[in-house]
Amino acid sequence: MEPTIPKLLKAISQKHSESTAQMHKDSEGVFQPTTFSELYSQALQFASGLKKLGVKREDRVGLISDNRQEWFVADLAIQCLGAADVPRGCDSTADEINYILDFSGCSITLLENEAQLKKVISKASSMPALKKAIVIDPAFNTAKTDTGKLEIHTYASILESGRDSDAADIEAEIEKGNPDDTMTLIYTSGTTGEPKGVMLTHTNFLHQVKGVPELIHVGPGDRWLAVLPVWHSFERIMQYVALGTGSTLCYSKPIGSVLLADMQLVKPTWMASVPRIWESVRDGVYRKVNNTGGVKKGLFLFFVAVGSFWGTSACMVQGRMARYRKRNRKLDFAMGIIPYILLWPLKALGDILVFKAIKEKLGGHFVAGISGGGGLPAHVDAFFQAAGILLLEGYGLTESAPVLSLRPQDRPVPGTIGPAFPGTELKIVKEDGEEAQPGETGVLYARGPQIMKGYYRKPELTAEAVDKDGWLNTGDLSMKTHDEEYTIVGRAKDTIVLLGGENIEPAPIEERLKLSPYISLAVVVGQDKKFLGALILVDPDNVKTWAGENNVSYTDDEELYTGTEVHSLISDEISSLISHANGFKMFERIARFTVLSKPFEVSRELSAKQEIKRHVIDKLYAKEIKSLFS
Repeated sequence: MEPTIPKLLKAISQKHSESTAQMHKDSEGVFQPTTFSELYSQALQFASGLKKLGVKREDRVGLISDNRQEWFVADLAIQCLGAADVPRGCDSTADEINYILDFSGCSITLLENEAQLKKVISKASSMPALKKAIVIDPAFNTAKTDTGKLEIHTYASILESGRDSDAADIEAEIEKGNPDDTMTLIYTSGTTGEPKGVMLTHTNFLHQVKGVPELIHVGPGDRWLAVLPVWHSFERIMQYVALGTGSTLCYSKPIGSVLLADMQLVKPTWMASVPRIWESVRDGVYRKVNNTGGVKKGLFLFFVAVGSFWGTSACMVQGRMARYRKRNRKLDFAMGIIPYILLWPLKALGDILVFKAIKEKLGGHFVAGISGGGGLPAHVDAFFQAAGILLLEGYGLTESAPVLSLRPQDRPVPGTIGPAFPGTELKIVKEDGEEAQPGETGVLYARGPQIMKGYYRKPELTAEAVDKDGWLNTGDLSMKTHDEEYTIVGRAKDTIVLLGGENIEPAPIEERLKLSPYISLAVVVGQDKKFLGALILVDPDNVKTWAGENNVSYTDDEELYTGTEVHSLISDEISSLISHANGFKMFERIARFTVLSKPFEVSRELSAKQEIKRHVIDKLYAKEIKSLFS
């Protein structure tokens, strides 16, 4: 394996020069190919253009853009020069872009379109280091835009300026690259909502590029459908894996109609995505079946049940059951072999009558999907197993570039995130500091070559996350099986990850809600869900005063707190406080809530310091939380 990504790009461009590296849509929506040779040439040209603009080794270059072919070219070109990109998506606010570019000290940034340029211009006075911007969109017209003091260029002009340059000059820069050079700063949420810049190196990512093919069978001729934001660590590692294995990256969008249409066109063999996308595929199938009704619906549900039962039997026969307690493999085999054999004809019939059509919707050549960025719901996992579509759940963090575990293609164990990634150590530590045994719960720690260099300019936070022995505290609660597979059972730290992969810090939302005179405490929930919910404790005195002023009658406190009038009052308060006007994004809004009638107690829901014990609340109020998302 080459020691840096640009060196890997060069080697692959020579080995698979005429193979297709990328498939991207042109202005008319038609997929156009780019070969590995062309990709390398474009990266060298763009790097040469950037060098003429003044980009040099160890610089940080902003890269604010959504999925497009030029993003990967820019990413590779920046690395060729020994610089690091600072990426973000177009859904970022002007304030977020301002913080990220300013804190990173970027003097140059790439921007996808005029809308992103306007965000930057609006904050230019608070980014003194930023001098130049490059707009990617070919439709952008510099003459029609008030650019202020920024020097503006277009992607096409930078590419053109490097066209006639000596490629050897950039290749000399590539040779200077070291494995431990920082190649990107990916900003993720902090404990107070302030972004943290995760410094990732070539070693971090290339460890994954080497290890992924040990777990899945991927190589030249395979096609990856890219639907996640390209700047996310999850999608980035898939891009680098595609590069390193000589397979093809096909850009699409996580929009149902677009995604399904693109699957028919490119016929992908692999797709990596967040649980929300896999759940939407499953829900779409069920919606169609429910609308059909009658015999077809009955047959579908019957064959799903058969497929699920047969799949479980197959796991028992093949020794793929999660063993949190010791299980007798021979007994599993004996119990599973009869239904495994007897149900096979029905399973095969279901594949023909029902599931073949679903597989065709995925393009007809689909090998497997990879789910990460949040926990895969059990019912989604079970559906894909019943349908005979392989779905491999993995786990990781931005801080680990990101993969820490992945179900292997040849031995996937349902309900788990697989064993530790090759070359990676995992351990589970209980509250008493002892290492957990199989079936016991504790905080998951990880150590390996993929662990980040640290948080940019935040050594104190780095020390909190990674100890002196190199162990990263993931903040997640985990259990392991007797076969060393792992599963995530909750979170020890506060960050909530929605099904869509959005990372949300609940504390700023909770503190904002407490600004209401009628809310004394709020607990935001929603781990692995589509949206956020909240448990609300009202301020008794203020709510009772409000009830008296508004002639609300009640017989006791519980009737008042859980009544429709107070529910409407709290709903209005939440809508007013957690709003776009107050700087909250759409996915940070509280979609549903429930008002609790009894206050929290110290040593129960609260610590001695009056801090919320989230993992305890998750258990004590599991019924109430479940009702928010049912």
